Amino acid sequence: MATKEYSPFTPGVPVPVDFFVGRSREVEEIAAKAGAAATGRLERAFVIGERGIGKSSLCHYAAMVAEEHHKLLSLHVFLGGVSSLDEMVRRIFERLLKDSIDRPWHQKVRDFLGNHVRQVGLFGITVEFGAPAQELKQLVWDFVPAVRNLVKALGEAKKGLMLILDDLNGLAASLEFANWLKSQVDEMATGREPIPMLLVLVGLPERRSQLVQLQPSLGRVFDVVEIGRLTQDETKELFHRALERVQVKLEPVAADVLWWFSGGFPALAHEIGDATFKVDSDNLIDGKDAYTGVVLAADVIGRKYIEPQVFAAIRSERYRSILRKLAPLPLLSGFTQTEFTRKQAAASLDETEKRVLDNFLGKMKQLGVLTSAADLGSGGYRFASALHCVYFWLEAQRAKEQRQLPLIGAAIQRAAARRLAKG
Repeated sequence: MATKEYSPFTPGVPVPVDFFVGRSREVEEIAAKAGAAATGRLERAFVIGERGIGKSSLCHYAAMVAEEHHKLLSLHVFLGGVSSLDEMVRRIFERLLKDSIDRPWHQKVRDFLGNHVRQVGLFGITVEFGAPAQELKQLVWDFVPAVRNLVKALGEAKKGLMLILDDLNGLAASLEFANWLKSQVDEMATGREPIPMLLVLVGLPERRSQLVQLQPSLGRVFDVVEIGRLTQDETKELFHRALERVQVKLEPVAADVLWWFSGGFPALAHEIGDATFKVDSDNLIDGKDAYTGVVLAADVIGRKYIEPQVFAAIRSERYRSILRKLAPLPLLSGFTQTEFTRKQAAASLDETEKRVLDNFLGKMKQLGVLTSAADLGSGGYRFASALHCVYFWLEAQRAKEQRQLPLIGAAIQRAAARRLAKG
């Protein structure tokens, strides 16, 4: 019997290495850069993809490959909430310090950081990088020499450094950061002593666009690695691999449901998988368990992955009835068609809803949920993010009565069969 004490799914955090599926092309691309860096070259990459698509998980896995196969020291630094270069640099060196604990080269790192290492917490078992504010400011502009000295200090323990700067939301709109980034890359590339380093930026496509707009040279400095959604087979493998760890079986029809509603987003797959695992009571997940898990996960997904202002608007009674009818329209082909026309939308609404449709569409455009799709003609719209699109579908299903779920499942199976028949 499987235990329900813990879930094999990990919603909200990067996927553990043994749960990582697919992405072979992207992993190979980053691994090749890691290999080149280990020979003494400076390599750069910008990993982009939609929210919830698995960018951080990919980088986490690629960092493991760089460590094991290319002997690089990999630092994965999350910069959520960071808006200053001083704090960015502080987090980089604190990650260096904390990631080296219990590693053979920890003392080398402590010696490198000198008297800026502080013991904190109960019994002093936690460490932090405690450089004063003035020294942090200096370290921002002495970053390249510091990295060069770090690599030297590590000696034979490591061949170079892989630095991953993740979640750039607070820095991408900063001209200071854009110019700093360009100057640091130039200094590393043109210095007399080459630095064996792979620098990886991670963010949404619009964050890269912001940086390139501020500093156009960055567009050619960083090679783009774009992350797409998981395929049907990859999504099902994720579910099977996780559930096998806790001896829970997954019926084929349930696998179809979980794949369909995940929309190819690993983040959604883990949320839906977690909810479904908790619903199951006999260690055999069937269609009913899967449908129930989807419904329970929908509200969690909205609160965690949809922007607060968007979530507030789509939760209002004024737009709820429109969403329940509009959401399925762009999703009938299995989350591949994310566009529609006003005429299509209006055809599904009653007279009261039609009167507020233009206000609804305007609000969704204002919030960045919808964009104009000129190629569809007048009144064409396209979802700016497939994640929004998938959530709207989930929300529509959550609002349905429980007795309708088997009908939803049957529709899913018929649509899936049509897709498979087309190859």
